[in-house]
Amino acid sequence: MRPNFKGIYVLKYIGVMLMFVAGVILLPLILLPFYPSEAKYALCFVIPAAACFITGLIFSKIHVPDDCRLSIGSDAVIVTGTWVLAVFFSSLPFMLAGMLNFTQAYFEAMSGWTTTGLSVVDVTKAPMLFLFFRSVMQFFGGFGIVLVVVSALSESLGMRLYTAEGHNDKLLPNLAKSARMILKIYVGYFVAGTVLYVIFGMPLFDAVNHCMAALSTGGFSTKADSIGAYNSLPIELITVILMLLGETNFFANMLLVRRKFRAFFRLGETRLTLIAIAIATPVVAVVSLLPLYGKLSAALRISFFNVVSALTTTGFSTVAFNNWPAFAWLAVVLLMIVGGGAGSTAGGIKAGRAYLLIKQITWSVRRRFLPERMVNQPVIYRPEGKTILSQELYAESANYALIYFALLFAGTLILSGCGYPLQDSLFEFSSALGTVGLSVGLTSIHTAPVALWAMTCGMFLGRLEIFVIFYAIIKVAQSMKRSLLKAG
Repeated sequence: MRPNFKGIYVLKYIGVMLMFVAGVILLPLILLPFYPSEAKYALCFVIPAAACFITGLIFSKIHVPDDCRLSIGSDAVIVTGTWVLAVFFSSLPFMLAGMLNFTQAYFEAMSGWTTTGLSVVDVTKAPMLFLFFRSVMQFFGGFGIVLVVVSALSESLGMRLYTAEGHNDKLLPNLAKSARMILKIYVGYFVAGTVLYVIFGMPLFDAVNHCMAALSTGGFSTKADSIGAYNSLPIELITVILMLLGETNFFANMLLVRRKFRAFFRLGETRLTLIAIAIATPVVAVVSLLPLYGKLSAALRISFFNVVSALTTTGFSTVAFNNWPAFAWLAVVLLMIVGGGAGSTAGGIKAGRAYLLIKQITWSVRRRFLPERMVNQPVIYRPEGKTILSQELYAESANYALIYFALLFAGTLILSGCGYPLQDSLFEFSSALGTVGLSVGLTSIHTAPVALWAMTCGMFLGRLEIFVIFYAIIKVAQSMKRSLLKAG
């Protein structure tokens, strides 16, 4: 009998990915020729990158016997461990620079890697290197650490880790080729988006950062007023397109690139996204924003951008939400909960799951009016193909939604317990759990540490889709129990 995959061997695969994270931490240093006055911050990145690389190198040297294999749940441990350590090492530059304490720095790094966009950094005072670093974390965090380094792993293990990281698509028969294809597509989007931003008046540094943040549906901005600081309709429209591309499933983007538009618009999550935007934009504009902004054109423009930002879980904004009526707040919260496409850079329950649940409800009602002997199974179109709506598929989506709402309730309760208004707490934790980044002002350098840690956990759970972290915890607990029993 072949032996089980022992716990220490997971460190080897975590090590491989940590060496990549070290490279990401060093990336801001490419700006030094353009901002030589910020050379004093170089060691703030070099030291954490070196520590991350050395840790990864040591882990990667662990010898794994040829007859060892991953046991059930080990893939979840690898992915969860990688993300926890990646966020830790990425938080160190903020602390070494004296900008943030550990709680705030870990929150900021978690917000970056999970593509959330909630921030405790004052962007009006932050050095350029750190603004760029935040965007870089979001760019690579959106793809997923596993996706970027999957070519260094075996095909079978790579696919399991890729799935454990929240992706459900496999574009090509070879996963490494899939990873390279995804990167090529998004690099193309990035170049085109940056060029368009510059053409319409955005400075190059801002254009690079906002393009990375939009495609990753991250929402970190170099401006305190986010996209609203530019007061430019073309820039807002470019941002909307980038946000929609970012929230679209990787496989669906492949369909777009190959001009298979019919197949793209047949996807259930694509239809739900477009319908939600088409309904929410005029309703929010007329019911809530028209009295606030006076003109229908202004209300529609503001509503459209921020509805797309909420649904794609990006977090860019053109106005402050503090004075929005309760109806508009609730609409934004619901959109943040639904989220973007499965297997994309977006968060939330995911449009694919929401569409499936809606389809199941409508089918249940319709079935009552069909002849008893009539055989007719409902189908949905997902990025991986035409899928029969089975009870198992429905149960998986329903269970996920139930746990998601339970976590949303718990997080809102914790924030309100810290003394924040219930409405603000619901909005802010919805934004954290959905990895959105929209804020009503609750998140700042002065936010209570308990609230920051609650939102940090929410971002982590939302990015890795809850079950992966649960599986990792169960796997570690089982391994510890077995070790204790053997020791006893």
